[in-house]
Amino acid sequence: MAVADAGKLNIEEHPPLWGSRSVDCFEKLEQIGEGTYGQVYMAKDIKTGEIVALKKIRMDNEKEGFPITAIREIKILKKLHHENVVELKEIVTSPGRDTDDQGKPDNNKYKGGIYMVFEYMDHDLTGLADRPGLRFTIPQIKCYMRQLLTGLHYCHAHQILHRDIKGSNLLIDNEGQLKLADFGLARMYSQDHSGNLTNRVITLWYRPPELLLGATKYGPAIDMWSVGCIFAELLYAKPILPGKNENEQLSKIFELCGSPDENNWPGVTKMPWFNNFKPSRPLKRRVREFFGQYQVFDRHALELLDKMLVLDPSQRITAKDALDAEYFWTDPLPCDPKSLPTYEASHEFQTKKKRQEQRQREEAAKRQKLQHPHQQHSRLPPLQHGGQSHAAALHWPAHPTNNAPPQVPAGSSHHYYGKPRGPPGPNRYPPSGNQSRGYNQSRGGYSSSGSYHQQGRGAPYAGGGPRGPSGGAYGVGPPNYTQGGQHGGSGRGQNPMGGSRNQQYGWQQ
Repeated sequence: MAVADAGKLNIEEHPPLWGSRSVDCFEKLEQIGEGTYGQVYMAKDIKTGEIVALKKIRMDNEKEGFPITAIREIKILKKLHHENVVELKEIVTSPGRDTDDQGKPDNNKYKGGIYMVFEYMDHDLTGLADRPGLRFTIPQIKCYMRQLLTGLHYCHAHQILHRDIKGSNLLIDNEGQLKLADFGLARMYSQDHSGNLTNRVITLWYRPPELLLGATKYGPAIDMWSVGCIFAELLYAKPILPGKNENEQLSKIFELCGSPDENNWPGVTKMPWFNNFKPSRPLKRRVREFFGQYQVFDRHALELLDKMLVLDPSQRITAKDALDAEYFWTDPLPCDPKSLPTYEASHEFQTKKKRQEQRQREEAAKRQKLQHPHQQHSRLPPLQHGGQSHAAALHWPAHPTNNAPPQVPAGSSHHYYGKPRGPPGPNRYPPSGNQSRGYNQSRGGYSSSGSYHQQGRGAPYAGGGPRGPSGGAYGVGPPNYTQGGQHGGSGRGQNPMGGSRNQQYGWQQ
């Protein structure tokens, strides 16, 4: 028997068949996610010590056997192998009836559990952004966005639609690597868009207008709308289209992107639900006007965002073309992922749980204070002064463990998905410039044939650098069909010809 390199999941030279190992080979350490489709646990392989993520496939509600969503997800993940797509390592089973965290048997009448074993990722984007006092720098946002687009371009080149792009489905490790996760709603598609697909996909705040208007023939453009919402959200520091239902969601889209008509979106008047949701009055497009008033949106950011949030899906920018946008090739440049700071693990499930526990402690303290108004209480941590939010009292260090970007000053609370904090002010982000952590590559190109090539304007993140970064993190969050989930131009960088101005850088389908 040959021993594999340290950190590998299976030590045999030829790994066992999927499903041949028991979940007892792993020690569950902590739950990091929960949703309609199951729970996710951080776990340790008892034999090798490797940390993995175990996603339990919920079977108790299935009347027809194995869940079709899990079958589809497994099939798609076996096909995809890319550094910006989460890796499915194997499938394991529990031989008998499974138990929950309290040791009680679950409701699975089939007397057994099935788990998907994923590589462990330290954070999801929602959980990381929700950390008290944390903000992302412009090079960091460019780094994450470039990785997101690279992974999505790979999926689209292999004819896979993700259909649920949102912050909690974007995983990040402490090497700064971002990976697409949760392919439970993903779907193969054909280039001619001949098949009818369900429009009840994508969490509401990130759902494109064509799905909200009833389209059943669509392609990669639906994912690019979601990416545009994520992009704007990272810069604006809060969700940009937080609708409460489909009607309000479309209203917010039209108020920002203008009224759809046959001039700006040929064929829109023939869409199934157009007459139900068409605006009562003409609205003009305000994407550049609205976001252009904030310093963090330079002219290249506005140009890219404007192309992502196009009403007509046939005119929306592709992931391949977005990777070639000037935004990623001007100062400040995207930083090297490995130069990003490391943080304590942060998943949306955990941050929500900690906020809930904090609220419960505060409510208990208020009740006790009303009962004993003259008694001093010292069980709760003191409230932060200087205008900081209560979230700063959560049990996480306010600062990352190394190489931290500048923190939010006192008075600038950062509840990323909590109470709205208002738009970013002029001092929320550092000034433009490379800041010595950006770097660039030579500008090559993607093949126009549609086949995937690893290099864009250069191999993504070719440079080295010092080591630095209910949830649906691994695909357990329910697809939110009605109510939302979470909700000055710069100079050019490296000259492609040499020289540099600055430092380098129903069960429907």
